[in-house]
Amino acid sequence: MGLLSGKKGVIFGIANKFSIAYAIAKMYREEGAEIAVNYLNPRLAKSVVPLAEKIGAKIIKECDVNNDEMIDEFFKEVKNEFGEIDFLIHAVAFADKDDLDGKFINTSRQGFLMALEVSAFSFVALAKAAFPMLKDGASVMTMTYNGSNRVIPNYNVMGVAKAALESATRYLANDMGERNIRVNSVSPGPFKTLSSSGISQFKKLLHHAEDTAPLRRNVTLDEVAKVCTYLASDLSTGVTGQNIFVDGGFQIMGLTGKEANRNG
Repeated sequence: MGLLSGKKGVIFGIANKFSIAYAIAKMYREEGAEIAVNYLNPRLAKSVVPLAEKIGAKIIKECDVNNDEMIDEFFKEVKNEFGEIDFLIHAVAFADKDDLDGKFINTSRQGFLMALEVSAFSFVALAKAAFPMLKDGASVMTMTYNGSNRVIPNYNVMGVAKAALESATRYLANDMGERNIRVNSVSPGPFKTLSSSGISQFKKLLHHAEDTAPLRRNVTLDEVAKVCTYLASDLSTGVTGQNIFVDGGFQIMGLTGKEANRNG
């Protein structure tokens, strides 16, 4: 019996085999869960559908999280297939590449609104759509990053969007807690993903995190998926409204780089 045996839920955000959402989906299936997944558009379906089929997803359906009609249609199919659900995973983020380079002060109005809508409001929209079918004791979670509370070069408007996302997590935790539904955010260290490919000089972030973190390494996708499995399981029934770091301890450090770990 796996930690998630008998549980059913929805995972948004698989783009390819390197996605955090895919690592979560694989582990959830290994732990006995039944899952539904989305793909953003027909172009991404070419990479998402084979992955979802490989792990036996019950539903594989197009859904743009900026489109309320598509969200409603997606959850209608989820309700028809599952009835009630035990978890909802939001691993969705986007910002215009032009707004992830140079100075934050130059962020365009359109770019700011788009980053906030896709990366933060979509979590609220999905939580609202899922709310009627979430079971007592269900778990809702989203993926964030340390750029929400620290200045990360070239993260810019995405950091602001992640700060809004984390705040939304706390407000949703309060709203949904009356039905014993938990809402948390998970903050992994940097990974090479489709989203991170748009961040200028991203390799420097990877090396910096490795040099600075107490564990002296970057974490793996599976390590993030393990924490998400814990949050979806009955082991975490008293945990809500939290931002849980999975970054090898990077966020606790005051100094940075090799200076932080120099002995004496």
